[in-house]
Amino acid sequence: MSVAEPRRIVLFRHAKADWPQVTDHERPLADRGRMDAAEAGRRLADTAIPFDLALCSTATRTRETWKLAVHEFEHRPKTVYEERVYEASPGELITVLNETPDDAQNVLLIGHNPGVQGLAEILSGSAEDNARERMSRRGFPAAAFAVLSFTGTWKTLEPGVGTLLDYWAPSE
Repeated sequence: MSVAEPRRIVLFRHAKADWPQVTDHERPLADRGRMDAAEAGRRLADTAIPFDLALCSTATRTRETWKLAVHEFEHRPKTVYEERVYEASPGELITVLNETPDDAQNVLLIGHNPGVQGLAEILSGSAEDNARERMSRRGFPAAAFAVLSFTGTWKTLEPGVGTLLDYWAPSE
């Protein structure tokens, strides 16, 4: 793969979680979250992006979201459960993405707000169609995702280098 070919990053917020008497890290999905995670998986499959790698927070709700979403994919990408994605800031998420091997062209990151939304906003130097307007209006609710592209190596990923290609949220 040439570094001149655009890479794609999908930033995917976990689906709606329940609030049982467990630690935040162990919170499972709510019934609504399970439905929305599957729907998000169908929408992600519809993008036809051939994901090479999924980076998923180790939290229960992100792992459950990913399990339900990836079930809708024709091809399951390599999945890495990454502790640093849990409660990560946009800068910390960029650090994780900077470590991505360059043979991975398309990466899906399953994480948490406010980090995921913040990262989508700061990476997006430009946007296509009305994706930025829809994301600004809706925020980044549970199970939402943003599709971005950039050209270069993963080590060169930094604020403003991306183009926001698409945005989806449940009940869009």
